[in-house]
Formats: sequence, structure tokens, C-alpha cells
Amino acid sequence: MLRIQWRIIFRVLLLFVFISAVSWVIVKDWYSYLFLLIPVVIYLIYDLCRSQLQVYNEINDFVEAVHYRDFSRNFDIRHAPSNLKPLRKGFNSINSILKQISREKETQYQYLQQILEMIETGIVSYEEGEGEVLWMNESLKKMLKLPYLKTIHSLLKRDGHLYDEILTLGPGESRIVSIHPEAASFKILLSATAFQTEGRKFKLIAFQNINEALDETEAKAWQKLLSVLTHEIMNSVAPISSLADTLKTRLEGSLSNPAEDPCTTEDIRVGIEAIKRRSEGLLKFAETYRTLNKITTLNLKTIYVRDLFENLYQLMQPTLDNKNIEMDIILKDPGLQVEADTNLIEQVLINLVVNAIDAVKERPNPLISLSGSLSTGKKTTIQVADNGCGISPEIQEQIFVPFFSTKKTGSGIGLSLCKQIMLLHKGNIQVQSREGEGSVFLLQF
Repeated sequence: MLRIQWRIIFRVLLLFVFISAVSWVIVKDWYSYLFLLIPVVIYLIYDLCRSQLQVYNEINDFVEAVHYRDFSRNFDIRHAPSNLKPLRKGFNSINSILKQISREKETQYQYLQQILEMIETGIVSYEEGEGEVLWMNESLKKMLKLPYLKTIHSLLKRDGHLYDEILTLGPGESRIVSIHPEAASFKILLSATAFQTEGRKFKLIAFQNINEALDETEAKAWQKLLSVLTHEIMNSVAPISSLADTLKTRLEGSLSNPAEDPCTTEDIRVGIEAIKRRSEGLLKFAETYRTLNKITTLNLKTIYVRDLFENLYQLMQPTLDNKNIEMDIILKDPGLQVEADTNLIEQVLINLVVNAIDAVKERPNPLISLSGSLSTGKKTTIQVADNGCGISPEIQEQIFVPFFSTKKTGSGIGLSLCKQIMLLHKGNIQVQSREGEGSVFLLQF
């Protein structure tokens, strides 16, 4: 490279010397020497221009090769002029690097494409403006039973509902949709993301068949429910059946031999009362189960947390005073609000406070506290805390399960109902507890 620089400097200096000589000859009127100097000057100018033109042509060829991604092109170094050898060597080096990068990108693309073809999740990518489909994997073709999809708008004729759901699905959103390819029908989870390149906006939609997962979850839920129902019903029916059989035997014995086994009216009355009481318990259990499915809609209003706490305190004050239980209300922000159904949330708080009363009734200094706060994620949290006996880790995992109760007279429906109400509010309920120290129930909206 240094030799080329010195060669260019030498040429320029030589051209400068001969041009100066021509000027000197003209000034001295030695015109006869011009016939010798001018051809030399012309040759030097031509040689310099030719050299620069060669460099320009070489660069132009290289740029053209890059433009058409022709990285396989090789620039001959052995037969190249000395001034072009370093340039061609550099071009070949750049071509090798670009070829390697292109090969790596192609490998990654093929690898990624094979992965996307192998997964069961269907994927489609399309341009948002015209709806042109850029790519869709085989899983989606099988799922929708489509061999080809030119534009996303082609779905309108095949499944208008699915088409509308895709167009209205925003980036980062997910929703469950039922699709009906030909005679089949199943549920899928749609997830969307968006990206932009070269001024064009694209949308990527993932289709996940969740029918099997839903069926499996539903089957497990039914198994658990039937197990609980069978256990509870058998607990009530078995004594009723046994008592009825005893009454029948005694009545038959009394009718056949009144002297040896007298069956009095009082005996029958007591037996029937027991059967009636057990039957009412079974009916109450069925009514309790029905309560779980009764709440489906909400009457949402913006309410102040302070009003919730005040109403709750007024309602529970006689019970708290009677049991000598202290209640603290902690609310740093009096303007704290929630979007909720007042009646249902009050029911949740009543259930939690009643449970807290039961937990602290044997403590020396029973205390229940209500508090509200706003988290960094703009989520309102209401806490019901107590210094009661606490809950063991094993029981914490089951307290929200329907019909589970640690109380002899408990129905196991209270906390299950609280959880359902919070889920309807698109919130959740959590518990933090240590045995012997107390518990905290958190309602997060």
C-alpha cells in the first residue's frame, strides 16, 4: 500500500515538473522544445487518468457485486496491475466475510424455519396494509385445512368470525376463539405481535390449539368435583339409609310381636326427625354448591375504599365489641378508589373478617386490621390481617378449594366464593400466613 502511495506522489510530482518545464519554455520562447515536452505531459496525464479510471471501474464492479449479493465473485490478483492488487485483495477479503455472514444467516434462517415447521403452534405473518401473507407454517395449514393463503382477507369467506378476531386483535393481546374448519370445531388461543421494517407494518399471529388442554383440565375438574360431591352426599345418605333401615326393622318387629319389641310413636318421631335433619343438611349442601355458580355478572361502580371500610366496621362493631376484638383501619390515601361491585366486595370482606374473628378468638390481644394501598403498577390492594393462630403451608394450598374447611361446622364455600368474586373483577386473592403469628389476605384489583 505504501508503494502505491509513493507511486502516485511520484506521478503527480513528475507531471508537475513537466508542466512547469512547458511553462518555462513558453516564457523563454523556446518553442522548439515543446514538441518534446507536450507529448510527455499528455502521456503522464493519460496514464494518471487511466490509473484512476481502473480504480473506479474496480470499485464499481465490487459495488455491483454487493448490490446483487454476488459474493462468489473473485477478483484476479495475480494478473492485475500492481496498483490494483491491494484493492482486489481487499475486495476478495470483504467478499469472503460477506459470504460467511450470508451463509450463517441462511443457516439460521433454515434452522429457524425448520423449528417453526416442527412446532404444533400455527403461525402466519402478513402485511397490515394490503393483507399480503408473507409466510405461514405447515401447522397452520393443517389446522385451518388451507393449502395456501395469498392474503389474510381470504379468510373472510372461509371463517368470518376468525377473520374479524384476527383483524381486531392488537399487538400483545391474546384471546380464545372457536374455529370451524370444514366439519370440525375446536378452540384456539390467538396471540399477536407487530413489527415494522422498511416503512411497512407487519403482524404476526400465533394459533395454539387448546382444545385438548381444556378438555383435560375440564376432566380433572369434573373428577375433583364428583369426588367431593360423592364424599359429601355419601356422608349424608349413609346415616339416613341406616336409620331408615333400623326404623323399618323395629316397626316390622313391633307389628309381628308387639309384646317383645314395642315400637312407640316417640321412637318413630325421633327417627323421622333425624332423617329430616340429615335431609335438610343435604339440601343445604346442594344449595351451597349452587351458590358457586350463581354469580356471573357485576354491577361495577367507582367506590372509595374508605366507604367500604366504614360500612364494614359499622356492621361488625357489635360482634367485635362482644368478643373484645380490636379493629384497626389504616388508609394513608383517603381518596383511594376501586372499580367494583359494592355488594359483592362487601361480602368478600365480611367473609374474611368473620374468618379473622374465628382465628383471633383465643389470642390474648386479638387484633384485626384493614388497610388499602396503591402499588407501583397502579393496582389497588386491600389487606385483611389478623394476629391469630395462622395457617399451615399444607392448608394454605387448599383453602380456596370448594367445600374444603378446617371448621367442624364450616361449609368450605366462603373463601371459594371470595376467589370467584375477585376473578370476576379481573383481580385475585392471596394469603400470607405463618403458624402462631397470624394471616394476611390480599385483595388485588
